[in-house]
Amino acid sequence: MTLDDLTKSSGEWLRGTGPESDIVMCSRIRLARNLADFPFTNRASRSEKTEIEANFRAAIAHAHLELSYLDVNGLGTLDRQFLVERQIVSRELANSDGPRGVAISSQENVAIMVNEEDHLRVQYMLSGFRLPEVWESINHLDDQLEEQLAYAFSSELGYLTACPTNVGTGIRVGVMLHLPGLVQTKQIDKVFRALQKINLAVRGLYGEGSQASGDFYQISNQQTLGKSEPELIKILTDVVPQVLQYERNARQTLLTERRQHLHDQVSRAYGVLKTAQTISSEETMLLLSSVRMGINLGLIDDLSIATVNELFIQTQPAFLQKLRGSELGVEERNVERASYLRRRLSNGRQPPPTDLTRRGPIGDA
Repeated sequence: MTLDDLTKSSGEWLRGTGPESDIVMCSRIRLARNLADFPFTNRASRSEKTEIEANFRAAIAHAHLELSYLDVNGLGTLDRQFLVERQIVSRELANSDGPRGVAISSQENVAIMVNEEDHLRVQYMLSGFRLPEVWESINHLDDQLEEQLAYAFSSELGYLTACPTNVGTGIRVGVMLHLPGLVQTKQIDKVFRALQKINLAVRGLYGEGSQASGDFYQISNQQTLGKSEPELIKILTDVVPQVLQYERNARQTLLTERRQHLHDQVSRAYGVLKTAQTISSEETMLLLSSVRMGINLGLIDDLSIATVNELFIQTQPAFLQKLRGSELGVEERNVERASYLRRRLSNGRQPPPTDLTRRGPIGDA
């Protein structure tokens, strides 16, 4: 698999096929793991990081895992940003230096970062609200890796991690939610304050340190020590349905009390996206958010949720530049973004492959 292959496909988590996918974009679980015989990444030498990477690559080969490995250290800035936009790597891995990489599955359900904050960050995600299924899958994957690798583990503390907040299970359980109703009815802050009181973290589209974009928020556990993985998963599976109900109530309020205004807002958003000659990333995310809600409320009937989900990712700066095969300035990206939106929304389908490669790929891994 190359980076160019990724421009021609989309991850399973964008397909909008899972339970509660009108609001829950995806369910995700991440495990932090370290190898017993090496110092943590921030104290490891370059040669030790190289050995960690080699040990991991040997492990996935011996376990016969169907994963493709990308050498992130050998990628340019644009290609690394492209992987961040795809939710395949973190900003931390993209912006660090030294030997590091990521192993991914063809469906993009699995992404295992090597030499990020921890030696391994194992991620599994699926479309919709499916945390038990995600846990079953990632737990099996973790067992397969642990058969090949000696993890740093304490009988008293559990899995040892670079950051003390991850010690114990090393698990981060999260869901990515689309909450435009709560934003528009100005209830979002109240909901977030309630979540924070029960030790749940709220982050933006790209995780820790990122801002909300397109009304997407990631909700996850903060505690990893003192509770088992099933207990931490149960907290989310109990709380998230309440947030979903608040969002549905907010959408119904908008539909009942401001239907004409809401329909006009959605229609204008759809119209601008289909006809704009130049458009910024920020405006695109805002308009796509309105359109996505409009589809789920029955105000738009000629566009699929899957297409809109893909557009949230495929209108980001690095994707557009990969599509063109060259680096673009801000204004050039705005023009390219508008052109791409017009093509996609003219028929709701992916542009033919020739559009994606007409100037040749750049930065293949």
